[in-house]
Amino acid sequence: MSKCDEYAPVVNKIAQAAIAGLLILMMAACNVGPNYKRPATSTPQSFRGALAPDIAPPAPAEASLGDEKWPAVFEDPVLQQLVVEALQNNLDLRVAAQRVLEAQAQAGIVRSQQFPTINGGASYTALQIPSSLAGNNSNGTPNNSFFNGGGLTASAAWNLDFWGLYRRQTEAARAELLASQWAQRATRVTLVQDVAQAYFQLRSLDAQLEITRSTIKARQDSLQLTQSLEKYGAGSLADTRQA
Repeated sequence: MSKCDEYAPVVNKIAQAAIAGLLILMMAACNVGPNYKRPATSTPQSFRGALAPDIAPPAPAEASLGDEKWPAVFEDPVLQQLVVEALQNNLDLRVAAQRVLEAQAQAGIVRSQQFPTINGGASYTALQIPSSLAGNNSNGTPNNSFFNGGGLTASAAWNLDFWGLYRRQTEAARAELLASQWAQRATRVTLVQDVAQAYFQLRSLDAQLEITRSTIKARQDSLQLTQSLEKYGAGSLADTRQA
């Protein structure tokens, strides 16, 4: 036996291992896109800015105002009713809700591509021809003029996701769903904010109007008093005109 024959099995094993490693590297290289990693961001500890020296900082356990529910923030019953009506009848909020449902359905459709598909069906056919066209048998009896038939069909398919295409598409669909949910939340918060801002502005204008009416009434009473003083000689015409 020559030395080449002795080393042949070793060479074959090395070649097989090299081919297997090459195939694994090719499969890894063909993976669709890298795994998502959230980028590291440096955020400030507080968004409120520095407090005055005489103001104590809030306790760490105190909840943020942004995390409170709007019924707990706005306790005015009139404002609460207005917010409820706005949430029930606002078209933008309905569109945002429909987009969330659409994104949920789309995520389900994309994810279903990772699973096998099975199709099945059934058919039945019946045919009857006139007896005069069917003819007779050799023994003189009429042939069968009624024919029927049918069957079942079934098929199955499964696209194996070797390269991660469907997994990446599912991740993208879930990200779109999350974005639509946050968009719905932003639309809801903005709507409540707009209603509350308009309500407070209206109440402020009502208060200003009431103050203006009270001021006019007070000045009218002062004018009447000045006119009475002038009428009975305790005041002058200049005082009345000034009033």
